Amino acid sequence: MPQEDKPIPTARPERIDERYDAQRIEQKWTERWQSDPSLYAAEAHSTKPKFYVLEMLPYPSGALHMGHVRNYSIGDALARYMWMNGYNVLHPMGWDSFGLPAENAAIKNNTPPRKWTLANIAAMKVQMKRLGFAYDWSREVTTCLPEYYRWNQWFFLKLYELGLAYRKNSKVNWCPVCCTVLANEQVVNGMCWRHEDTPVEQRELEQWFLRITKYADELLRDLEKLPGWPEKVRIMQQNWIGRSEGTLVDFDLGGTVGPAGSTITVFTTRVDTIYGATSVQLAPEHPIVADIAARNPDLRGKVDQLIAEQRRAKEAGDIGAIEKHGIFTGRYAKNPYNGEALPVWVANYILMDYGTGAIMSVPAHDERDYEFAQKYKLEIRLVILPQSSDPEETMVEPPLPFTTKDGIVVNSGEFNGLSCEDAMKKMSARAEEKGFGKATVTFRIKDWGISRQRYWGTPIPIVYCEKDGVVPVAEKDLPVILPDNVPITLAGGSPLASVPEFLNTTCPKCGGPARRETDTMDTFVDSSWYFYRYADARNDKAPFDSEKIAYWFGKDGIDQYIGGVEHAILHLIYSRFWTKFMRDMGLVKNDEPVARLFTQGMVIKDGAKMSKNLGNVVSPDEMVARYGADAARLYSLFAAPPDRDLDWQDSGIEGIQRFLGRVYRFYLRNPPVETRLAASPAAETTRQAETGQAPSLQPLSPPARALQRKLHQTIQRVSHDFQGRWHFNTCIAAIMGLVNEMYAAEDAIAAGQVPASLIANVQRNIALLLAPMAPYLAHELWEMAGETCNLLKAPWPKFDPALAAEEEIEIPVQVNGKLRSVVVVPASATEDQIKQAALANEKVKGAIAGKQVVKVIVVPKKLVNIVVR
Repeated sequence: MPQEDKPIPTARPERIDERYDAQRIEQKWTERWQSDPSLYAAEAHSTKPKFYVLEMLPYPSGALHMGHVRNYSIGDALARYMWMNGYNVLHPMGWDSFGLPAENAAIKNNTPPRKWTLANIAAMKVQMKRLGFAYDWSREVTTCLPEYYRWNQWFFLKLYELGLAYRKNSKVNWCPVCCTVLANEQVVNGMCWRHEDTPVEQRELEQWFLRITKYADELLRDLEKLPGWPEKVRIMQQNWIGRSEGTLVDFDLGGTVGPAGSTITVFTTRVDTIYGATSVQLAPEHPIVADIAARNPDLRGKVDQLIAEQRRAKEAGDIGAIEKHGIFTGRYAKNPYNGEALPVWVANYILMDYGTGAIMSVPAHDERDYEFAQKYKLEIRLVILPQSSDPEETMVEPPLPFTTKDGIVVNSGEFNGLSCEDAMKKMSARAEEKGFGKATVTFRIKDWGISRQRYWGTPIPIVYCEKDGVVPVAEKDLPVILPDNVPITLAGGSPLASVPEFLNTTCPKCGGPARRETDTMDTFVDSSWYFYRYADARNDKAPFDSEKIAYWFGKDGIDQYIGGVEHAILHLIYSRFWTKFMRDMGLVKNDEPVARLFTQGMVIKDGAKMSKNLGNVVSPDEMVARYGADAARLYSLFAAPPDRDLDWQDSGIEGIQRFLGRVYRFYLRNPPVETRLAASPAAETTRQAETGQAPSLQPLSPPARALQRKLHQTIQRVSHDFQGRWHFNTCIAAIMGLVNEMYAAEDAIAAGQVPASLIANVQRNIALLLAPMAPYLAHELWEMAGETCNLLKAPWPKFDPALAAEEEIEIPVQVNGKLRSVVVVPASATEDQIKQAALANEKVKGAIAGKQVVKVIVVPKKLVNIVVR
C-alpha cells in the first residue's frame, strides 16, 4: 500500500492530565447545544430526502428510568446517523400527559393533577436535555393542554357526524382501583392493565363507543402492508382482531325466561356438524344465564363459582388449559335443523367475548366438547367420517374427537353424503331461507369504549338537553375546557359531575338549559394521532396541515417508530384505526401510520422489569452524575442487542466509562495532525478521510497497514449495522477493537512508522463513528481534531472494500472431521493453493502419515477437510 506522507517521529507529551472528566466535557457541550434552539430543527423547505424517526412519547410520571434511556438512545442514534447521511430529519418529543396517575397523585399528595403533571414534564425535559437527546423541542406536544385536546374533541365530533361515535348501554369492564371503565384491550388476563393484581369486574353502564369494528376487515387485511413490523406484533394484532367465518343459528328455548328473551343465538364455524350437537353451552356471564339464575338462587351460586374459576384461569394467562366444569340449567333448546331438544348447560370454558357467548356442543368433532361430554356423560354422536379417495371403499369410524374438515357428512338427514365444505354452504343457506340463522363473519375485536369516569382527561363535547336529547357541542365553542381545582374522590362517578359551573350549560341547538357529559375520553385517544400533530404542532386552525403530513408521512407513514411490544394491541391498533378514519375524511393519504416499527427489549434489574412499583428503578440522574451521559447511553446500547432484554449491571457501565476514557486519552497522548505537523504539506492529506489514501512513493509499514485495515473494517461494520439489524452492541465492540489497534500502534507511531495523516484520519473517523451513540465525547474529539464544521451534519464516513480486506486469512484444517491444525494463506489464495498449504502443514502431515488420502474438501476462505482411510 502507498505511504501517505513522510513519517514524523513524535514524542508523547510528558505529565499531561489524562483524566477523562465527563462532567466538564458534557456541561460544555450542553451549554453550546442549548444556545442554538434550531440545532435539531427539521428544515421547512428542503431538497434532501426526508426521514421521520420517533420514539413513543412517555407518560410524565416524574422521572425517567434507564428503560426510557434505552428506548430514546436507540432513536437518537438513528436520528443522528440519518442527519450525517444527508437526510432532513424530523425527531420530535412530547408528553402523553392525561391519565390516572395524575389523579392518584392528587389524592395522595393533595396536588392538582395539572400542577403535578406540568412539574413532572419540566423535570423530565431537563433529564432528556442532559442526556443529550437531539429533539426538536419547537414541535413539543403536551396532550393535557387545550391547544391539543381541542382537536381530540374536534375529531370526536367528526366521528359522531359519521356514525362512528355512538352511545349505548353495555356491560363494561370496571377496575375497582381505578374506579373507571376499561376497554377490552386494557384487560390483561382478567386484570387491569395498570393494576396487574386487580381482577376486573363487569358492570352495566351507558358508555360512548367508537366503531372500530367498521374497519376490522381492513385492519386485518392491511397487516400485509406492514413488512417493516415485527412478525410477533402482526400476529398479536391478527389474533386480537380475530376474524372467524361461520353461521349464526337460533335455538328456541320454548318460552321467555327473562329480559334476554327466549332464543339462544349460537355462532359456529362448523355448522356441518350441527346434527352431532348434544347440548347447548353458555358462558357464565351470558344474559340468558342471568335470567335463568334469577329464579334459582342455588344455580346463581354455582354460576358465580364458574365465573370465579374463569377469572382465575384468565389471571394465569391460559384459559384454554382450564379444568372444565359445567352446570345443567334444567332448560332445553330446540335444534332448528332436526327439532331435537338439547340440554342447556353453563360451562366455564365458554367465553362471553367470543362469538355470541353460546356454543352448540359437538363432542365427536371438538376436543374441548369431547372432554366436557366425557366428564358429564353426555351423548357423543358421530356425524363426519374421513373422506376416502376410493368411492367403493367402506368408510371406517375414526378415533374421536375427529376434528378435520376433510370429510363426509353422515347421520345428518338430507345433508348426508356432502363434503364438509358443501354442507356448510347448504346448511347456512337453509338457515337463512327458513329464518333461523345466516352465514356471517365475526370478529374478536369489539367497538372501542372510550368513556372514563375520571377527571384528568379530554372532556367529551356532548350536552344533554331535555328537549333535544343528545346534542354535540358546536365546533366554534371548542375546546370544552377541563376546569381546574376539581375535588377528586374515588366515589360518586366522574368528579366533573360535582362541578356545577362545568355541568350546567345551554343547549347549542335550542338555547335551553342542558347538562354536559361528565365522562372524559380514554387517554389512548390522545396517543392515537399525536405523531401527526408533530408535523404541524402550532397550527391553531386545524389539527394539522395535510400538505405537511403528505411530506413527512409519504404514502407509507412514519419512517421508523420505536417503542415497547406491550403497545402492540392497545396503542398500535387504535392509531391504525385513527389513520384510516382520517384518510376517509380526506385529511391524510396514507393507509397506515407507521412504515417500520421496532420493539426494543425491556431493561431488567434484579430479575424483573425495571418498574417503580417493584422498587428496582435505576435513575439516569445517578448514572449521569457518576459516569456521564455518554456512558449511560452507550451502555444501554452495548449491553444487549436492542430487541432483547437488557440485564442491568453497574459493573457494565463502569466498563463503558473506562472505554470512553481510553479513547479520550489516546487523543491527548497523540495530538491531532494539525498540532504535530503545523504547516507540513502532509496536512493537506488529512481530508482524505473517506478512503484513507494519499499520494506517496513508499508502502505503509505493517503497523500502519494494520491500523488502516482496521479503520475501514470498523466503518464497514458500523455502517452495515446501522443500515440493517441495529446490533449496536457489535458496532460498539468494533469501535473498541479499532481503539485497541490504535493503542497497539503507539510504539510505531512514536517511532515515526505511521504516517501522521493516517493517525489524523483514524482520529477523525472515530469521532464520526461515536457521534450517534456518544455525542458529547464525539463532539469534544471532533474539536480536538481541529474540525470546525458541525459534527451533527458532518458526512458519515465511507469505507474502501479493498482497504478493509484482510491480506492473510486463517483456515482450519480437519482430518476426517477432527481439527488438526490452522494454516495461514493469502486472502486471494486459490482452492488449489489452500489445499497444498494444508497438505504441507507439519501437523497435518503427521495426522495423515501412512494413510490414503481419499478426498480433500476445500470450503473457500472457511475450511479444509481431508478424508483419509
